[in-house]
Amino acid sequence: MTDDATAVDSRPTKIMYVAEATAHGGRDGDVTSQDGQIALKVAMPPQLGGDGNGTNPEQLFAAGYSSCFHNALVLVGRREGFDLTGSTVAAKVGIGPNKQRGYGLAVALSVSLPVLDQEIAARLVEAAHMVCPYSNATRNNIDVTIILG
Repeated sequence: MTDDATAVDSRPTKIMYVAEATAHGGRDGDVTSQDGQIALKVAMPPQLGGDGNGTNPEQLFAAGYSSCFHNALVLVGRREGFDLTGSTVAAKVGIGPNKQRGYGLAVALSVSLPVLDQEIAARLVEAAHMVCPYSNATRNNIDVTIILG
């Protein structure tokens, strides 16, 4: 499953929560959240010429997207009367040069719904992809591939 070209206005009509974080030193520094829950060293991965002695924005994005998508999946499953106990979502976020001489991201989400039949699982994944704020933010901006396993 991949993103389609469907134009959807996914802007919030009401802001319910605001997260706040600050970076110091870019990819070779640290990031902190306003509430103190995040205080991490950031480092370039060896594949991009760094020492890898810290997290990086792609790992943080993968953590955020996988957790948000999984929550959307559980919400959609619950609405339809399914228990998604044992389900998981893993995200891989890749970075590389784009055609505009900048950099772009690509995402692969691997979804496991071991107790559901494939047809139902596929329907729930598609619905979650429409609900998830990360999916809505990335749609038509980042290549997102969803693998149902």
